[in-house]
Amino acid sequence: MKLKPLLFLGLFLALGVTGQPPGLCQTQEDFAAARQRMVSLQLQARGITDPRVLAALSRVPRHLFVPPDLASSAYGDHPLPIGQGQTISQPYIVALMSQWAEVQPGEKVLEVGTGSGYQAAVLAELTDRVFSIEIIPELAQAAAARLPALGYAQVRVKTGDGYLGWPEEAPFDAILVTAAAPAVPAALAAQLKEGGRLVIPLGPTFLEQTLVRLRKVQGELKEEEQIPVRFVPLVRK
Repeated sequence: MKLKPLLFLGLFLALGVTGQPPGLCQTQEDFAAARQRMVSLQLQARGITDPRVLAALSRVPRHLFVPPDLASSAYGDHPLPIGQGQTISQPYIVALMSQWAEVQPGEKVLEVGTGSGYQAAVLAELTDRVFSIEIIPELAQAAAARLPALGYAQVRVKTGDGYLGWPEEAPFDAILVTAAAPAVPAALAAQLKEGGRLVIPLGPTFLEQTLVRLRKVQGELKEEEQIPVRFVPLVRK
């Protein structure tokens, strides 16, 4: 199944698209209301149907995973900078990757590219076995502190080269890569269980890529879904 392009990156940057003008989210009730509008208007309206994924996105406080001065834009339909030249993906893409990963309770999941920790938190709402790798030490350290402080102590974060995966914890039921690579890293393919799902953006860096879902069938990766996207590059040491 191939989906039509659904991304409108930056389309509503001028308005912030939190359901109200930027700067008006000041209380936890404001942020909760903006989060529910995000789920309804950005996710359900654009084909996110997994009830567990929708519930996860409705619970994770995205505004606490972005710089404080961008909190009022946290629930907008666009990515945001998080420092170190990195971004937090737009909510729709986080939801889509989570839905494609088909994570079930008790499954072991690897995320490559922790960033601020938002995707890891969403995954932690779906299973209690989440492992996340970040190559930038400052981001890894910040996420490793932020996640347990927000109730996601089950997420293990380490600084490392995502191209190498996490062999000590392999195999994984699902692997999500939140940065673009020219091809599937061999180590990640090897660390995916039979029947496991790998969601990764593939293509040239800083240009349009293709987000794909690959399922391991008899040891081979079979492509099932795709959509055009734009991610920061997956770097390595």
